[in-house]
Amino acid sequence: MEKVRQVYINGDFVPESEAKVSIYDSALMFGDMVFEMTRSFNQKQFKLREHLERLYSSIKFVQIPLKVTIDEMEEICEKVIAKNASIFDENDEHRLVINVSRGPLSIYSHVFNNKLEPTLIVADFPLKWTVAGMGELFDRGINAVIPSQRQIPSYLLDPKIKNRSRIHYMMANIEVSSWKGDNNWALLLDTDGFISEGTGDNFFIVKENKLYTPEPRNILRGISREYIFELADELGITYIEKNIEVYDVITADEAFMTGTPFCMLPVTGINGIKINDGHRGKTFDKLLSKWSENVNVNIEEQIKRFSDEVKSSNKNAPSPYQFSQEK
Repeated sequence: MEKVRQVYINGDFVPESEAKVSIYDSALMFGDMVFEMTRSFNQKQFKLREHLERLYSSIKFVQIPLKVTIDEMEEICEKVIAKNASIFDENDEHRLVINVSRGPLSIYSHVFNNKLEPTLIVADFPLKWTVAGMGELFDRGINAVIPSQRQIPSYLLDPKIKNRSRIHYMMANIEVSSWKGDNNWALLLDTDGFISEGTGDNFFIVKENKLYTPEPRNILRGISREYIFELADELGITYIEKNIEVYDVITADEAFMTGTPFCMLPVTGINGIKINDGHRGKTFDKLLSKWSENVNVNIEEQIKRFSDEVKSSNKNAPSPYQFSQEK
């Protein structure tokens, strides 16, 4: 019998294709779900505890009555990885997907024999499928496109809470999909016209050897974003959190995105205008090299290899970073 990946749902393991959330779950009814996604290097989880600490901050903020402690959650994550380890190729990396919702709504309690509890799902997915096609972006760079869709401001819905209510991200990606080319990623402004974040990534610019990134008000405070600060300290690079305008990006020396799956990708243009000479910069190279050294993985080579390995038959389907469909 062919082995299939197993998913943890509220204490049980089920085959990935059979993992389901109830139609009466608050996640489906309200988008009422918080989550985290991680990655490994050499099959060892990177910053797992930090991801879980952010998850539990989100759980506390939205008041989901989850009884599983953070230590127990960490044990569950390790069990999920162990359960699926034999299915992964030795060069694969583990991408945990952790979802927590409030569970079924109370008006449907009789459907569940009056047993209502939060829904906890932990899945383990090969990282290579998430980063498929990103390898070429290390050479070509991303063209950041400013859509009309704005970031939801923190006074309406705090973006520091990593949640599944993300229709504004999808609307931004749909709009940006009309641009020519296939390396266009949305970069949202906040309601004051300042750069906020991408649809699943944080943004940095470099000017005169200093790093600048949007202040942590209307953005998700990314784990990779925080790690860039650590790397900058190691390399003696000054970093500043401040409001950034589109003008600042156009006149920057270089720019890049950060995100858990790909770590770092260069941004070489904005709205079709080249940033500097339209190539990735030296600061990007220094940071990526130091990150690779610290985790003992050549990150760029790994993602390029994954991109070569995976020839997705669903290239025209939406991803977390871009929207596309058959036309």
